[in-house]
Formats: sequence, structure tokens, C-alpha cells
Amino acid sequence: MERAIVRVRGFAARARLYFAFTRPFTLLPPTFGVLSGALTAFGSAHNPDPSRRLSLAVLQAIVLGSICAALLNAASNVINQYHDLEIDRRNKPQRPLPSGAISPLAPTWLIVIYPRQSWIDKATAPLAEHQCFFIYLAGMLMTFVYSDPAWGRTKRFGLWANLTIAIPRGCLLKVAGWSMVASVFGLEPWYIGAIFLLFLLGATTSKDFSDMEGDAAHGCRTLPITHGVEKAARLIAPFFVLPWLLIPLGVLLPDPFGGGPILTGRPGPLVVLGLLLAAWGAWTARLILRDPWSLARSENHPSWTHMYLMMMFAQVGFAVAYLA
Repeated sequence: MERAIVRVRGFAARARLYFAFTRPFTLLPPTFGVLSGALTAFGSAHNPDPSRRLSLAVLQAIVLGSICAALLNAASNVINQYHDLEIDRRNKPQRPLPSGAISPLAPTWLIVIYPRQSWIDKATAPLAEHQCFFIYLAGMLMTFVYSDPAWGRTKRFGLWANLTIAIPRGCLLKVAGWSMVASVFGLEPWYIGAIFLLFLLGATTSKDFSDMEGDAAHGCRTLPITHGVEKAARLIAPFFVLPWLLIPLGVLLPDPFGGGPILTGRPGPLVVLGLLLAAWGAWTARLILRDPWSLARSENHPSWTHMYLMMMFAQVGFAVAYLA
């Protein structure tokens, strides 16, 4: 049976189509992540600006980095959909590429921390000060490693697929945001990034259950395919809870490379944030474990939505705890 080709006419219609192609809902967490990382660094003990004022230069860096984060994530979605065209024809035929509606088709160098203020000063700064640029570059490379067969296409390999999503979209986004205000050569930004990495390492599998037919037909050995629906659900459930408990732990543990605790934000709000997220994660895990097969019957299971909402809540929570 010949596949129907969707024709889209008119500038406005095509603009809406290309906007939908980037999956805009998924752009919110990376944008929030970078903003949160930057504001967290601004309120931390590692802010290098002794006046601690949100200057125009800092705001410009944060806005530029946030836009780049959204664009990089949009590009990642496009690259992934391009390489998953045949899989999506089975799993998600309504998407722009498989439906035929769309044909397949860094300025972060200027983000340098205080005391450099002018664009010329930032552009000519020593290589070691362009931390944000190299973090974004690493994130872009991870996108190709995940999707492109020429780069390995780790999407085929279960937990490795999760890892190549969790590193750029969990850890590196937070650290990239931090690098817009303070140096990343310390434990705190990486500790915060590791929390989000661990969360996504398990939670990102929530989208794989409904895609099993297409993934199996094209050699992608996701966790539900490798271990079965029920065991995969049991494997990912702890990742909705345990990473958030690292937040109150970071308030209590001393930083081995400097004075004070690992997390230098307000202790009370951080502890409350960690406990609230752990409770939310436990409730979401219960949804998964109560009926694992519902994950396979719904394209967007509630756990997938909660994963994104928890990410954004955590990012806002970190910013509040460090700026309070």
C-alpha cells in the first residue's frame, strides 16, 4: 500500500510545521536547565564577581546561552528524527518526516566569565576561558554519537543510549549554564549535573516502551526490548527517586576540594527541594510499576510528562534555593 504524502501549503502553515518538527515541549527543560545553572552559579559561593550584581554582561551571556541550548536541542531532535525515519514510519507515522510533510533535509565562544566584559575581550580570551563553548561542543558530538550510525549510534545499545542522552541533556546543560557565570573547575557544578544525569539515565527509558515494535524491527535494543516490559519498569523506577536524595546529601557533605558543603545554596530550600522531588518521583514510579504494560500502549505515558515536569521543577527549585 502506497504511503500517503502530506502536502503543506502557505508560509504560516509551513512555519507551524517546522516549529512542531523541533518538538517544542522538549526544548523547555534544556532552556530551563541552562537558566537554572547560570542562576545557581550566580548565587553560589563560586561567583567570581565580588559585587554579585546581575550586570548587563551576565544577562547577555545567560540569554545567549539559553537560546543556544534551545537551538542545540532542536537540532538534536531533527537529527534524531532524520536517522529514525524508518522507525518513525512504524511508531509515529504522524510526525512531519514520516508523513512526508517535510523533506529530510556558536556564538557560545563569546560566553566568558567575569571579569571580561566587552565582546572583543571575550572573543580574544585564552582558550581555557571558553568553557561554555567546549561544553556545548561536547553536547553536539553526543547527539551524533546517539543518532548517527557513522558515529556509533548508541541508540541501538540499551543503557548506552540512555547514557548518551543523560550526559548532554542532564549533566552538561547544568554545567554549561554554570559556565556562563563561574568556572566549572570545581566539584559543585558537576555534582549538580550528576543528579540530573542519574535521573535521566533511568527516566528517559519511559519513552521507549511505546516504540518497541519499530525499535526491534530496526535493531535498537532498548531496555524494554532487552529485559521485557516488567523488568525494565523495575529497573528504571529507582531513578525517579534516588538521584533527588543527593540534594540533601550535598548540603550535608563537605566539599573535599574547598571549605563548606558541596552545595552552597540555602540549606533549607535545598533539603525541601530534594525531598519533594523524591516524593514526586516515588509517586511516578508507582504509576509505572502498577501497570508496566500501559507504558507500551500509550505514546506519551504520564511518566514521560512527569519526567519533563520534574526536570523543570528541579531547575527552578535550584535557582530559587541559590538566589533566596
